[in-house]
Order: sequence, then structure tokens, then C-alpha cells
Amino acid sequence: MNFIKRAFWNMKAKKGKTLLQLFVFTVICVFVLSGLTIQSAAQKSSELARQELGGSVTLQVDRQKQMEKQQDSGEKRSFESTPITVSDANKLAALDHVKSYNYITSASANAGNFDAIESSSSSSSDSSSSSSSSNAKNSQGGGQGGPQMVQADLSIEGVISTALVDDFSDGDSKITDGRAITKSDVGKKVTVINETLAEENDVSIGDSITIESATDEDTTVKLKIVGIYKTTSSGDDQAQNFSFLNPYNKLYTPYTATAALKGDDYKNTIDSAVYYMDDAKNMDSFVKAAKKTSIDFDTYTLNTNDQLYQQMVGPIENVASFSKNVVYLVSVAGAVILGLIVMMSIRERKYEMGVLMAIGEKRWKLIGQFLTEILIVAVIAIGLASVTGNLVANQLGNQLLSQQISSSTDSTQTANGQMPGGGGGMGGGMFGHSSANANVIDSLNVAVSMNDMLVLGGIGILIAIIATLLPSISVLRLHPKTILTKQE
Repeated sequence: MNFIKRAFWNMKAKKGKTLLQLFVFTVICVFVLSGLTIQSAAQKSSELARQELGGSVTLQVDRQKQMEKQQDSGEKRSFESTPITVSDANKLAALDHVKSYNYITSASANAGNFDAIESSSSSSSDSSSSSSSSNAKNSQGGGQGGPQMVQADLSIEGVISTALVDDFSDGDSKITDGRAITKSDVGKKVTVINETLAEENDVSIGDSITIESATDEDTTVKLKIVGIYKTTSSGDDQAQNFSFLNPYNKLYTPYTATAALKGDDYKNTIDSAVYYMDDAKNMDSFVKAAKKTSIDFDTYTLNTNDQLYQQMVGPIENVASFSKNVVYLVSVAGAVILGLIVMMSIRERKYEMGVLMAIGEKRWKLIGQFLTEILIVAVIAIGLASVTGNLVANQLGNQLLSQQISSSTDSTQTANGQMPGGGGGMGGGMFGHSSANANVIDSLNVAVSMNDMLVLGGIGILIAIIATLLPSISVLRLHPKTILTKQE
């Protein structure tokens, strides 16, 4: 008799056990498929986030080496300004994987033909603060950076593009009138100022303002206002004491204009350069290529930063790891459970096997019959899982992701509460607060793919084979006579 026909007849005759096997196998397949599809969705989301967020590499002075050189030469260690030439920065901008870049030059200045927004201390204390503000313009500016910074009214940030500055890319600041600073403004004397500063001085788009160097009163720069921005930044706590720390007193200019304010020694130089990668995974190859250029990396250093990407994909990777463990656990547990069910079924059919072997039926055909029965159940279970698995995977995956995001957010807030706050002073080199304002990937686009179905089919068949062979071998190794004589 054909063992395949016997398999169908047995399944029809024992519908209860067949349905039990089908239910168990379907549950196993649904969870395995959910794990597989969640992994696939997490991987796609991770790759998308990596490509969109990328990472940044900042070229700047190596302060540690600078201090070590001063110590080795017996000099008193001090903070020295070591600008980067634009030609060196351009060498890295021309390398592969650079999606965009920003050159940063910062300076402090005094207001010329307009008034800066005063700090609160200057309102409450006439003699100390207002005299400091008025004497700033008459000061010879000698000495160290501390006194120079105290005397300054304004902070000036020179860039290629304000759109790449953290405050603007995060949404803390936005242009409300006019336009932003762009690459086409390099070499021009233009500026974007805060709307509070503009309202206080009754200036608007097209007007010109004059700023004076905080270190050299003879150096002045006339800037045309091309944009006005609004900021939600509360600034540094010290802003109440020093006007230049007040976020309303911050001006953005092309980096060339800020360099002009700092003097002839800074012509065609910048303080740092931030290179944004097309993909976070390409940062290492960019750094390797950069090290092969003629840039003096005994003086300068490259700092890589993919913190925003890592924080963004952290919850996604945790979900993917969990779903992977689910696949392993369910597969092993499913094989064990099905194996026990099949073993119980086979033990109840000892007499049937003994009779078939006594009349000459091959042992492998008996195993083939059991395997056919479980494979038919497996095929139906996989079909049912393909219909319901996507819904289950969506609910499970997004619930897990939501929990991971909540946990990650709590951890980040705790960490931020223990660490001093940082802005985006380097124009994007350090993400600081920007990661908190990024659009978090809060859902997974879970969809069953053909590859997931193929993997599920392979796992399902493997479970069916293991669950059938192990208990079958333990029974079929007995002789027909032994089976029949022990049958009661």
C-alpha cells in the first residue's frame, strides 16, 4: 500500500490530533515568521537611518598634542589659536563619501553702529556692567582670552551654510525673514541676525550694521543684513553676566567675513571643518583617505561622530536582537513540543507499525508516512502563518520598539541631567542637544517578504523532520514480533 495514501487516511481518521498538530505548528510558524520579518524591517530601518543621518568628521586642532609639545619644549602650557588653511580643508572636502561640509570660524565682537541686547546684570548694576560695556570699545584688548571675552558684546559664527549649523538643523533656530547664509555668500560681507536684536535696533533686511573686533578697535567689518532668525535657545547660564553669551547677540556670517574681523593673520583660514558623510559606515574609510593627504596631522586631528545615528538605531537594534532570540527560542521549543506530540502519536500506533512490518512493509516507508503527515501539517501551518504573521509582527515589533524608545529616552535624560549641557558650538562636530531633537524612528515598516517565507519554510521543514525522525527511530528499531507480543 502506498505510504502517502496511508498518511492521508490516518490524518482524516484522527482529525483531533491532526488539528492539535496544526494549531501548535501554526503558532510556531507565526512567531518564527514574526521574528524574521521584524529582523528584516529593523535592518532596513537601520540602513535607512544610517544613510539619512550619516555621521560627521571634524577637522580641528589637536589640543592634546599642542599641550604636550609645549610641555616637552619647556614652555608654559597655554591655549593657542592654530587656524586651518582653507586649502587644507578643501582637500578633505574633495574626498569620497562627503555629502556636505561646513567651515566654522568663531569670533567675539563689539557692536558698532547699533546696541547689543544687555545682560540682566547690566540692568540691575549700572556701574560695573555698563562701564565694562562702554570701556570695551576703548580697550586696547591686550591680555588673554578671558578679558577679551568679557568685553565683547557679540558672538560671531562664520559658516559656509547656516542650514548645517546644529541650531538650525535641529529646529532650535529658524529663518523668519530674508534668507540663510549659503555657499554663494563666501567672500561677501553679509549676516543673519536675531529678530530680537533687529527689533531692538529697528533694522531690517537690506540694512547694514558695523561690528568691531574685540581685540583690535581699528578692525571693523560692515555687514549687510540678508536674514533674520528666531531662536528658542535659552543660552548659557552665564548669559546674564556676559552679553556675548546671550543667544540674541549671536550673528552668523560667511566664514570669510568672520576671518576678516579676526585680522589679516586669519585670512583664508578657519577654526574647524565639519564633513558630513553620505553613510555612517564610510567614516573610517574617509579618515584613512584623509590621513594620506598632505595635511599635518601632528598639529590637527580628525574626530568622528556618529552619536546621533547610534542613539537613533539603538532601540531598533535591540528589537532586532530580541526578535532573533525569539526565532531561536521558538524554533528549539517548537521542535521539542512537536517531537513530544509525534512521539505520543507514534507510541499509540505501535500495533499498526508491527502489523505493517510483519507483512513486509519497509521501515523507511513507515518513517515516510509519519514524515508526510507532519509535512502536510507544516505546509498548511506555513500558509496560515503567511496570512496572519504580518499582523502579529507589526503589533509585536512596534510595541517592542516603543518600549525600547521609552527606555532609551529615560536613559538619555538621566545622562543629560548628570552631564554639563553642550550646544552645537562647533557647527555640528558634536551633536550635544541635537540628538534629543532628532526625529526618532518610532515605527517599523514590517512586511513579509519572499525571503522571509523561504527562511520560514526551511525552518518549518527542519522542525518537522527533527520532530518526526527522533521519536520514529526509537520505536522502529524494535522488531515486529516484539511489538506484537507486547501489545495488549
